[in-house]
Amino acid sequence: MKEQIATFAERVERLRNEVSRVLVGQRKVVDGVITCLVADGHVLLEGVPGLGKTLLVRTLSECLSMSYARVQFTPDLMPADIVGTHILEDDPHTGTRKLVFREGPVFTQLLLADEINRATPKTQSALLEAMAERQVTITGRSRPLPKPFFVMATQNPLEMEGTYPLPEAQLDRFFFKVDVPFPNLDDLVTIMDRTTTNATQSVKAVLQPSELAELRGIVREVVVAPEVMRYAMRLVLGTHPDSPHATPSARRFVRYGASPRGAQAIVLGARTHALFEGRAHASIADVRAIAHNALRHRLGRNFDAEAEGLSTDDLVSKILDELPEAEGRVARELGA
Repeated sequence: MKEQIATFAERVERLRNEVSRVLVGQRKVVDGVITCLVADGHVLLEGVPGLGKTLLVRTLSECLSMSYARVQFTPDLMPADIVGTHILEDDPHTGTRKLVFREGPVFTQLLLADEINRATPKTQSALLEAMAERQVTITGRSRPLPKPFFVMATQNPLEMEGTYPLPEAQLDRFFFKVDVPFPNLDDLVTIMDRTTTNATQSVKAVLQPSELAELRGIVREVVVAPEVMRYAMRLVLGTHPDSPHATPSARRFVRYGASPRGAQAIVLGARTHALFEGRAHASIADVRAIAHNALRHRLGRNFDAEAEGLSTDDLVSKILDELPEAEGRVARELGA
């Protein structure tokens, strides 16, 4: 396993360094997106305009030698604009017309859904099957998508007028929701040096899809001890207000908790984080490190949480603080 850890570290560092040639700072954001890539999951990036969300996705496509397509979501966007449609086309040989399927931008390896919350729920739902099953069904026929296939979506948390919040079913299909923070002073100075002069930055392909597939295999070989797995599952159950494992904050502020997809994101995310730290086994610290990215979009706030101004990040932090790491403490607290 030592060789596999070294291979993982070398390839991830190579990818980080190449991305940093264009994107300044944002190490946690980049690591969050890389985690989704090596775990074979989709990612939702949320941040105010101008923070490099679109640039990050485009840069990754160049670094990974993947086909890339960008869809700017708008209120008038239709499902056929994403998945494709049949059109009548003249056949020059027979002189007749026939229906020909024209693929939409979803038939790519890396799809950027820019400002995804600006499209109607009907259009947003066009991505549901693609994200879950890596295929689309059109007029009763299923068409497989290229492999690998990733959706990287962005949304702006400030301008909510004219937007349509993503349905819970679609949010759940995102492996992580990663918040993109505003850059600090040093990073902002570097950004200005790069973007207000004649200097240009370019990247090259440093990782092939076959190498990425190998990294996904390494992630799934990381050991998760039984007590770590049980802690991760107690964390998921701790977000459900009606569960015996619910924490006090979940009972008071949460309307609905994380799904089994959330549990998968926590386990695979913890495995990946352990590899980032150079370990072949995941720990409770790894679970806690990725909990916000895995859960912030999978918890529903109730009226009390909204009235007190608590965000889902606040709720995840409270649940982590209240969840005992030792299962024996849980039994005592439940009166077992």
